[in-house]
Amino acid sequence: VQLQAFGGGLVQPGGSLRLSCAASGPTFSKYAMGWFRQAPGKEREFVAGIPWSGRYTDYADSVKGRFTISRDNAKNTVYLQMNSLRPEDTAVYYCAAGTRPYSDYVRTGDLGSWGQGTQLTVSS
Repeated sequence: VQLQAFGGGLVQPGGSLRLSCAASGPTFSKYAMGWFRQAPGKEREFVAGIPWSGRYTDYADSVKGRFTISRDNAKNTVYLQMNSLRPEDTAVYYCAAGTRPYSDYVRTGDLGSWGQGTQLTVSS
């Protein structure tokens, strides 16, 4: 599957933004999906994940209660709604897909397909 993340931009602290990740291919609905981010000088980190069914969601502690991951399998798209944004959320955000049932491998980033990333900057 090929992935393309978009929707990043410049947002003031406390603001909101929604990222989208569009996937190509007929089997998107069978993929576990994850969002990750990488800030300058830092390692890539897990942000949020969702299994193919969308029945539950998984979040890093740093974004829990502020970010929401969702997916629309009919549109081959996964979303990341980000609220109450903070300067420390500034990073390049990536989406990724994995073919195995959702488990810890998503959090560790052991995923086979990655999008190109979209920049989020939170600043006044």
